Amino acid sequence: MSKGEEPRPANAPIDLGSPQLYINRELSQLEFNRRVLEQVKDPDVPLLERVRYLSISSSILDEFYEIRVAGLIQQVAYGSATHGPDNLLPAELLRLITNTAKELVVEQYRLLNDVLKPELRERGIWFSEPPEWTDKRRQWLKRYFHQDLAPILSPLGLDPAHPFPKVLNKGLAFVLTLEGKDAFGRASGKAVMQAPRSLPRVIQVPPEIAEVPHEFVFLSAIIEAFADDLFPGMTVTGCYQFRVTRNSDLFVDEEEVGDLLRALEGELPSRRFGDEVRLELAQNCPTELERFLVTQFGLTESDTYRCPGPVNLNRLEAIIDRVDHPDLKFPGFSPGLPPRVQGADNLFDVIRDGDVLLHHPFQSFNPVLDFLRNAARDPNVLSIRQTLYRTGADSSVVRNLIDAAERGKDVTVVIELRARFDEAANISLANRLQESGVQVVYGIVGHKTHSKMTLVIRREGRSLKRYVHLGTGNYHARTARLYTDYGLFTCDRAFGEDVQKVFHQLSAMGRPGRLKKLLQSPFTLHKSMLEFIGREAEAARAGKPARIKAKMNALTEPQIIQALYQASQAGVQIELIVRGMCALRPGVPGVSENISVRSIIGRFLEHTRVYYFENHGNPLVYLSSADWMGRSFFSRVETCFPVEGKRLIKRVVKESFDTYLADNTHAWLLQSDGSYRRHKQGNARPRDAQLILLQDLKDPGV
Repeated sequence: MSKGEEPRPANAPIDLGSPQLYINRELSQLEFNRRVLEQVKDPDVPLLERVRYLSISSSILDEFYEIRVAGLIQQVAYGSATHGPDNLLPAELLRLITNTAKELVVEQYRLLNDVLKPELRERGIWFSEPPEWTDKRRQWLKRYFHQDLAPILSPLGLDPAHPFPKVLNKGLAFVLTLEGKDAFGRASGKAVMQAPRSLPRVIQVPPEIAEVPHEFVFLSAIIEAFADDLFPGMTVTGCYQFRVTRNSDLFVDEEEVGDLLRALEGELPSRRFGDEVRLELAQNCPTELERFLVTQFGLTESDTYRCPGPVNLNRLEAIIDRVDHPDLKFPGFSPGLPPRVQGADNLFDVIRDGDVLLHHPFQSFNPVLDFLRNAARDPNVLSIRQTLYRTGADSSVVRNLIDAAERGKDVTVVIELRARFDEAANISLANRLQESGVQVVYGIVGHKTHSKMTLVIRREGRSLKRYVHLGTGNYHARTARLYTDYGLFTCDRAFGEDVQKVFHQLSAMGRPGRLKKLLQSPFTLHKSMLEFIGREAEAARAGKPARIKAKMNALTEPQIIQALYQASQAGVQIELIVRGMCALRPGVPGVSENISVRSIIGRFLEHTRVYYFENHGNPLVYLSSADWMGRSFFSRVETCFPVEGKRLIKRVVKESFDTYLADNTHAWLLQSDGSYRRHKQGNARPRDAQLILLQDLKDPGV
């Protein structure tokens, strides 16, 4: 009970809408970042992978400021008094975010300077600084500066004719103090210089002059060391790196534009020069220069982050692939294949014999590519339809779609142009596909198309047969080795008809009619989830077995949370695995004692969405592209599809829940106060869910 709160009378009903029962989503996201950062401290994680986790932590915080914090700043500027179910107003939330984010940044640099750098040096990997350079290395670096850097650096002396420039979003920049006059007798005293993005941020010293096998120097250190040479006749008295983060959320009024692709093309440049939301600055920068920059960017001191190291830690990832040190990285693995797929020449024959379930990255993504390749080349295939949210422009998926179109097949692709930070790539992809004869549509105004599905229509004898692939993740071969996701192949008639109806809805904007098996946002998914949760609550009240298990990326939708609270109060046992944001508070007396929430942070990014309901002993198991978030239920086109057949249901339950709920290596348990506690092994045998699945599902020939 909060201070000053009136005691609740015994047996009085609990208000499940009370703000005290909801964790703020932004603060929960920062807690996720904290869990990622904890991986840097874990001695069981290979050293270079710990460097990668530090880079990921920095990248997550960047996006958090570009989107979430930027939005809150706008709300404060407009005097908004809107708030979420936690009842935090934007100004108060910004203060809490700043306090937590500054703690995270301090910890990031402590780990870099006090933990990672010394351990890397012991293993022959060194980030050298100017005071440590020998004459030989300094000469090489100076030559590198003049040959490779100076010709494309453009310092700008500040005076009335040269005002402070517009600095690129997240670009490396320097503010310099000068003494003396230039060739025209000007003495501004200050200059600003931006490092072009074409320049590498980490430079490797040649082995013949390096002191250790792998010596690296930050670009910022080289520029700071030789900046004097850029100002002949003047003296550089100080050179300090900085980086500004800008509002990167794109706004396009889809109701008003006639061509979404052209509108986005016009809006993308604004991402580089949106409103400033954060300033990162070298720790040794004088206070008066900090005030100067803060004024230029219209920020405050609370928006400034002092960095005892490079201002962009996610650039550290560049060294990982340049160091040939396998023992400092996660061991390689060979994804497995279901026995029925191994050696199969024709996937259509395999799918006709029964559904095929793939669990990536433990199982290979290649069958998905083979499926598209077969469809493109099979003379009996008449039509291919696919949704693309994030994919490489030169990926095998795209090449197969183009091949199919060039062979005269009807190919329709629904591309989500508004996939955040992939807009430019998706615009390029859309243009390329259209030039090859693919019919491209951009989905529904006001709703992102986030569902992952492929439909292949094939003539078999006198009839047409539909083959379907449905997934929880994107059609992206690289992320399929980094993210955990499910993919299902089926030629079940009801599935095929449902998927065809959804594609028709996306392209022709007609009403699809009732779907037989698929649940879909924004129409039936939210209502169905509430119904399934309510059904378990009714079973528990009747004294029957009742259980809910769910695995997702985020849980923030208030109605779903209230339904889970009601189910817990009824006695339903609820086990949740939520990787990132979670607004639900577990373990609250009288509300959520029967709910547990854990987060798994491991080698692979947990991305599967799996929903299990006991259903009176006849379990309902669904896989989905959707999390339990408001945007997933109401402002996106998502699909949620059942797993059918005892064999596949048993497998999904084992791989998604039994294995992960037993993890005592990478699991974090959410506490009722919003913090997370690492699940300790005690005397138990270590169980790493991802490692177990790698072993269980690997190629048996390896």
